[in-house]
Amino acid sequence: MSATDPAGWPYATHHAQVNGRRMAYVDEGSGPPVLLLHGNPAWGYLWRDVIPPLLAAGRRVVVPDMIGFGRSEKPVSEHAHSLDGHISNLVALVRQLDLRDAVFVCHDWGGPTGFGAALTDPHRVAALAIMSTWAWPAPPAAFHAAIFPWRMMHAPLVGPWLLGRHGALAGRGMYLSVVDRQRFRDRAQAVYEAALPDPADRLLTWNWPRWIPLDDTARAKARFQWLEEGLRASTWPTLLIWGREDEVFDAATFAARFKALIPHAEGPHLVTGRHFLQEDSGPEIAALLLDFMARKGV
Repeated sequence: MSATDPAGWPYATHHAQVNGRRMAYVDEGSGPPVLLLHGNPAWGYLWRDVIPPLLAAGRRVVVPDMIGFGRSEKPVSEHAHSLDGHISNLVALVRQLDLRDAVFVCHDWGGPTGFGAALTDPHRVAALAIMSTWAWPAPPAAFHAAIFPWRMMHAPLVGPWLLGRHGALAGRGMYLSVVDRQRFRDRAQAVYEAALPDPADRLLTWNWPRWIPLDDTARAKARFQWLEEGLRASTWPTLLIWGREDEVFDAATFAARFKALIPHAEGPHLVTGRHFLQEDSGPEIAALLLDFMARKGV
């Protein structure tokens, strides 16, 4: 297996120029589009068990690799990895592909990024599906506010050493964030590690999390306030899917807060899974999406 030809990934890779960067994406099938958005440190491969049922049901499936991940360009400048920059990149891709009436499926950092793109071009959105993420300016979880291990991992010296040189997040970090770890190790871990082979390529894995607001001086505070208020006012059909074993964005706290923010949201539907729930429950997630889209007519 490799990043360029992983097992279980038969889809052609396309490329688009977005804000001067080369973004890779999958675009398969026809019919109403579904946009599958990943987070850190994954790439489109995370959705490999979700894609086939969607295609079989007659959907067009678009799966971008965020700039810095997977087969996309990997800038070595920290300035390339702001939240606003990633939102802008996604907006540019959606506009180039002229996606309309799309279902945005938002997981992890694909949440703030996908929500930002949806609120920028709301006429392109038919519905939202929200999975293990957040959209408000307060620290997303006690885990992220704690000195150890999260804030220490992203400190100026420790971050480049641990997450950059040693690739801790793409390797052991993902391994610890699934339920069936042996299956993940046998099937997928090498693919995620191969996609970020060089310490310089792993810059985003420790730099992007620094955009998580931890206090009132946070540079992304205003952006997350905008996301929160935009979702509060949204009327799109919305589905919540959560990993019942997720220890970072636990369902009891975070899915409940989304329910309060978007009262008409369905769910949360709990599936087997820690933070990277697609690794444990891909087909079940696809079935929930298909049922939701059929009932809502999107």
